[in-house]
Amino acid sequence: MSARARLLAGLLALGGAAAGCATQGSVRQVQDQLDLLRAESARRDSVQAARLGELLAVQQQVMDSLASTRNQLRSFGNDFYNVQQQLVQIQELTGQSQRRLSDLRAQLEARSEQLNAQAPAPSGAGNAPGADSSRRAGPVTGAGAAGPSADQMYDASLQQLRRGSTGTARAGLRAMLQQYPASERAPDALFFIGESFQGENADSAGAYYTQVVTNYPQSPRASTALYKLGLLAERRKDVAAARDAYNRVVQSYPKSDEAALARDRLKALGR
Repeated sequence: MSARARLLAGLLALGGAAAGCATQGSVRQVQDQLDLLRAESARRDSVQAARLGELLAVQQQVMDSLASTRNQLRSFGNDFYNVQQQLVQIQELTGQSQRRLSDLRAQLEARSEQLNAQAPAPSGAGNAPGADSSRRAGPVTGAGAAGPSADQMYDASLQQLRRGSTGTARAGLRAMLQQYPASERAPDALFFIGESFQGENADSAGAYYTQVVTNYPQSPRASTALYKLGLLAERRKDVAAARDAYNRVVQSYPKSDEAALARDRLKALGR
């Protein structure tokens, strides 16, 4: 083989070796990149798995909380039902008690009216043998001589009113007014009869308040009764009548406590 041929063969051999080296280096580089990609993918998968685990844990907590809330609501519903049943029982018992109280009150009122209708018994001394005929024939001076005084009847009736026995209180106050029409307690009795009707019959209450204002304008009860007439008018939506009553309180009783209250009501009504 000539020198030139040998040189050419050597060059070809060197070229093949170089090409082989280049190919192996490229493969190794690609392999390294693949390893990096796998490592990065594994890391991302690990992060996603961790996040997914956290989400699952949170979801489980929410489910547990919902289950607990559902149980609490179910328990609350049972308790609420039991409370309703107890309230029904209490209402039934209260209704029975109120009916019983109403019956007792009606009996007391009937008894009070029966007692008030009875005339005072005559004195036994007038029927005694040998008694002076002039004493037997003589009139009884003053209704209080044979029965309770106006103050006693008034105080007893007021106590019944404070206890809630409105019917008994009214009967007693009316009996007092019948036996002692000129008593200084008359305006007070009329006023409290009106008060006894406050929660039952507004018209009746107003009628008695009007009697106080009309028949006893100088009584300390007059300003209060007139103010109450204004309140009753407001309650039935009669603004004109309410304003008239309040203005009368301010004009006729300017120094009374009710006058200040009447001014406030007039402001609220816009005069």
